[in-house]
Amino acid sequence: TSSSTAITLLGCGTWISWQGQGPDVVRVALTFGLAVATVVWIFSHISGGHVNPAVTIAALFTRRVSIIRGILYIVAQVVGGIVGAGILYGLTPSVKQGNLGSNVLNVNVSAAQGFGVELIVTFVYVLAVFSSLDDKRTDLRGSSPLTIGLAVVVCHLFAIPYTGASLNPARSFGPALIMDVWENHWVSTE
Repeated sequence: TSSSTAITLLGCGTWISWQGQGPDVVRVALTFGLAVATVVWIFSHISGGHVNPAVTIAALFTRRVSIIRGILYIVAQVVGGIVGAGILYGLTPSVKQGNLGSNVLNVNVSAAQGFGVELIVTFVYVLAVFSSLDDKRTDLRGSSPLTIGLAVVVCHLFAIPYTGASLNPARSFGPALIMDVWENHWVSTE
């Protein structure tokens, strides 16, 4: 719960416009990537790096996690996304909240295109998680959390102009619920 809370609070907080300027894409991408790297570093010994329902669902399909544990992880991740968005809502003046980082399709992007973008970036993210946390790989020498975080940064840099870059259904559900922003929400929940 606390990992999804931190990712949602910190990442979605970068979408807030303070000085009349829109959010900076690089700042948003770096914050999400570094937040994911940080919580993976902190919590991977507890949950195996399950900070995203997409990763947990992939782990269920590949039998890396039991059904019960997978369901509990997903529930905790979604609750964490709601809590993170709720804290951000409480900390942010109402005139600055906007949509609180809810994923919204670019007006020039169709739902099918947005879904395709989210499918691709989520696949890249999940692949980075599985590759970097694979204990059978002896060729890896770097930091798994940093690798995962950098994958999040790259995926955000690509996807933000299209969809606002979800990659994480729990992170997207929290702000959507708190701000009641549901249009094309299914696109960002792959």
